[in-house]
Parts: sequence; structure tokens; C-alpha cells
Amino acid sequence: MLISCALVLLMTGPGLALFYSGLVRKKNVLSVMMQCFYLMALMSLIWAVYGYSLAFGPGKEGFLGELIGDGSYLFMRGVQTYYHPESDQVIVPVVSGIPRLTHMLFQGMFFIITPALIVGAFAERMKFKAMVLFMLLWGTVVYCPLAHWVWGGGLLQLGETSWPVLGALDFAGGTVVHISSGISALVCALLIGKRLGYGSEPMPPHNLTYTCVGACLLWFGWFGFNAGSALAADGVAASAFAATHLSAAAGAFAWATIEWTTRGKPTLLGACSGAVAGLVCITPAAGHVHLMPAVLMGLLAGIFCFYACTTLKNRFGYDDSLDVFGIHGIGGTLGAVLTGVFATREVLNIQGGQPLGLIEGGTQMVPQILAVIITWIYVIVCTYVILKVLDVLVGLRVPEQEEIQGLDLSQHGEEGYIFL
Repeated sequence: MLISCALVLLMTGPGLALFYSGLVRKKNVLSVMMQCFYLMALMSLIWAVYGYSLAFGPGKEGFLGELIGDGSYLFMRGVQTYYHPESDQVIVPVVSGIPRLTHMLFQGMFFIITPALIVGAFAERMKFKAMVLFMLLWGTVVYCPLAHWVWGGGLLQLGETSWPVLGALDFAGGTVVHISSGISALVCALLIGKRLGYGSEPMPPHNLTYTCVGACLLWFGWFGFNAGSALAADGVAASAFAATHLSAAAGAFAWATIEWTTRGKPTLLGACSGAVAGLVCITPAAGHVHLMPAVLMGLLAGIFCFYACTTLKNRFGYDDSLDVFGIHGIGGTLGAVLTGVFATREVLNIQGGQPLGLIEGGTQMVPQILAVIITWIYVIVCTYVILKVLDVLVGLRVPEQEEIQGLDLSQHGEEGYIFL
């Protein structure tokens, strides 16, 4: 589990930082890296002070407890090892068979990468100060409640909620991580507006070598993300690991093949994007599906996300700079729904009980769709309100001249490349 923690952290830096920075223009390469790196620090501190408690605190009795956690773990109280004077023993808090401290670290890595994913939507034009305030509020108001609903015994958790029709399956973060970040990314792109020159000037990726290395690190780190979500080194973890790998492979194959057949040439960027799409799609289902359904999910993700990042984006004309919505919003939604199709009791070795996915004759599709709808609505409303408030208080976008100059110099006083 500690290795899985490290793997998930590696997904943000260097994985996501390289993946995103290679896709922007060279005058903005450091700004994207700085945003990813700074969020590794900021979100870690928020998580330790109160984020973990809001997400995984047991909550008060009744419906309020299903909406948000309580203050049980504020400032890491009740998380780390402590001395119990009455029994004269050192107590190690445990959850799901592992130390709660390990659980806190693992879930904290998710809290880091989820807002970092949104960075790609407003790359090259958002004030760094506005980004910091947005992520602080977004992590508190959006991520922590969603994590509590799905994993912390809240509104959407299967087998826990007092609203059983809402009990959804989300093995490693389809709703909590990918739908939340992808839908928020779309709201950010729409409210902040297009980059100067978007649609009239070429804005090709400045370094696809970075992007490929970043994609490889994301693929590598995703094994900790999904297999680690089993919270044990067992057959479920092995199944999630294999499903993750095959879905990524299928996504890369599908996206590159579509480009090859429709445009005459497969691209490295397309293959990398397809792999990430496959990884996103399988995330909610990784520990619930067999391997051939995982391959099919990866293929469908490559197809759906390709058209979301090309046809859909061009049709509506929004500037989601690095296709966060097209890959994470669409891929996460597709994965959550398909989990309701392919989930089976066999992977988790569930004896008896009701069938799960449609392939077993179950009705899991209903709560999956309801969870998606609830997540979409909640994320859109919260993200919109946060952005509107911050726009009034500090302004969201850098001045035109600073955007032309590039955020590396205007926001950080540094340059990614100095040619002598």
C-alpha cells in the first residue's frame, strides 16, 4: 500500500506535469509544471488538516452524516499511532485491514491528482493566485463530499447508504476523480473563455517527447491507483492490475487506429491520449470486471473520447486546452455506466447476494446512472459558484499582455528554455 501511495503521487509529478507541459506552447511549460507541483504541496496540507476528516470521518447520525464527514480526524487526530493511558498500550488505528495512517496517505494522493487534472482545461490563461484559491475551495466543497458519498459511508456508497437505490460501484474513482475533474474542467473552460488566438492561430504541442514520457509514467502509476484500491495484495488487486493494463492498451490501440483509418497517419499524441482514456474508463470498474470486458471498455473509451476531443469539441467551440473534459469527463462517465453493465460478483468473490451488472442479470445500471447524474449536477453547480465568486474577488484570467508574453515569465519570472 505504501508503494501504491508513491505510485499515485508519481502520477501528478512527474507524470501529469510532463504530459500536460508538453502539450502547451513553450512559453507556458513551467506554469503548468508549477501548478502541478504546487498542488502536490497545497492539497497534501489541506488533506492532513481537515480534508481526510471531511471525506472519511464517520459523520453525524442521520442524513447529514451521509453528506459529509465529521471532525473525528481533524489535524490527524485518531489517524496516527497514539498512547492509550487506561490500557497502557500504544494503539494503531486500523481501517480495512491496514493502518489508518496508510489509508490516509493513499487517499491523499487521490486528493492531489484530481484537482491537478483540471489544470489542463485553463492552461495558458489563468492567474496562479486564482488557481490556488480555486483548488483550495474546490477540494473542500467538491472533492471531500464526493469522496465521503462514495467511499466514506455516505450517500452513494453501495451497501452503506440508507438510500439503497443510490448505492453505486466506484472501485478507484470514476465519479470521485474523473467525472468531477472532467466536468469541472468544462465549466472552467466555458467561464474563463478561449485563449487569445484560439481557432485562428496554430497552437501545436511544443514537445511531444515530454507528453509521451508523461503518459508512460501515468500508465505506470495507474497500477497503484487502481490495484492499490483493493487495499490488499490479493486476487482482487491482481485482477484490477490486469484490467487496468489491458484497458489502457485497448484505448491506445483504438484511438491510433481511428486516426490511421480516417487521417492516414496514427499519431503519438493520439496513442498517448487513447491510453489515458482507457485508464480513465476502467478506473471505476477495475476491481469489478473480468479482463475481456476491460478490453472492450478500453476500446470504447478510445472511440468515444476521440470523438469527444475532436468532433464534439469542434462542434461547440469551447477551449478545453488539453482535453480534460473529452478524456476524463466523457471517459469517466462512460466507465461509470459500463461498470453497471459488466460488474460481476466473481471478481470480488462475493458469495450469494443479488446479481450486479447486466451481464449477470442485475440492476446495477440504475444506481450507476443516478450517481453519474448526481455527480454532474453537484460538480457543475459548485464549480460555477466558486469561479464566479473568485472572478469578482481576484479575477480569473491574466491580462492580455501577460497571456501574450506567456505565464512562465508573467506569473513566475522564469523561462523553461534559455537559448544562448
